[in-house]
Amino acid sequence: MTESPFEFTDKRRIDPETGEPREANAETPADADADVDIQVPDDASSLEDDAVAAAQKVADERLEDLLRERASFTNYRNRALRDQEAARVKGIEDVLASLLPVLDDIDRARQAGELEGPFAAIADKLDGTLAKFEIARFGEVGDEFDPNFHDALMHEESAEAQTTTVKFVVEPGYKIGERVVRAARVAVVGPQH
Repeated sequence: MTESPFEFTDKRRIDPETGEPREANAETPADADADVDIQVPDDASSLEDDAVAAAQKVADERLEDLLRERASFTNYRNRALRDQEAARVKGIEDVLASLLPVLDDIDRARQAGELEGPFAAIADKLDGTLAKFEIARFGEVGDEFDPNFHDALMHEESAEAQTTTVKFVVEPGYKIGERVVRAARVAVVGPQH
């Protein structure tokens, strides 16, 4: 039989079963203030400390799990936002790539002076719409040649040239923000070697 961790001693002055007063003796002093005396063994406080420590360990584990799940959700949300933005930009690139032949025809008509009346207004609206999506046309005569933005189809040397510059734009380049979708196709003139 295992020993109980608590031991109770009945110190009541009246017997609860008979209702008769009890005689005072060495075990039950007559001047006892409490009805029941609970004697706690010495190891009870250590049991209590162990229970508190175990509860604290479980709480710490749950907090760590919660923080891990929170970080995982934050990473998921950030990844989803990045993927969403990448899909949006990819969609804009696909539409722009499909429109490039039309935009080139409009640009050629503009250079030839054949873009007039309602067609000029439509071309201006199209340019405005492209600007809303951060699509920019680049490549102008006189720009300094940059291989990151220009594709040189023809090269000419000149004694008057100090740097390599764009002499003629065959097809303008297009970029979305800072990302180049198509480099400008140009003829360049540079210094003689």
